[in-house]
Amino acid sequence: MNQSMDKYSKTQVPLKLLLNPVHCLSLGFGSGLAPKMPGTMGTLIGVLLFILLPKLDWKIYIGIVVLAFIGGIFLCGHTARALNVHDHPGIVWDEIVGYFITMFMVPKSGLWILIGFVLFRIFDILKPWPISLADKKVQGGFGIMLDDVMAGVFALIVIHIMLNFL
Repeated sequence: MNQSMDKYSKTQVPLKLLLNPVHCLSLGFGSGLAPKMPGTMGTLIGVLLFILLPKLDWKIYIGIVVLAFIGGIFLCGHTARALNVHDHPGIVWDEIVGYFITMFMVPKSGLWILIGFVLFRIFDILKPWPISLADKKVQGGFGIMLDDVMAGVFALIVIHIMLNFL
């Protein structure tokens, strides 16, 4: 499906894309189609998936995140090409992976889940340097994933400082 985005606004996405498993994942199971704050809605899917994950050994958790990142390069790139828009707002797989990175070795309690959510959203929205540089300069599926991975790493550092020093 290589329809031009001339037919759709920058936030509008044909619903039939959700029938394709690749697009369904990259659009966060439809959460990215929210008319307002699609990145936040996608991150909330990440929160839900994190809560539903059983307690895992840290090596398995990292393996899942790495696979989700590598798969996300393909998923997000494929959907961006189908929509003919680099990093379309509806593409939120990158937010899901970014949140998972944020929550590495963080207690699974309501407070820390909320803190992780807020920290990740702050870094993802504000995009301080070098996140902003990656967001502007790196293209394709890798570029779509990279800025959110970096936001997740920044949030991970802050949350672990909080865990260890507060």
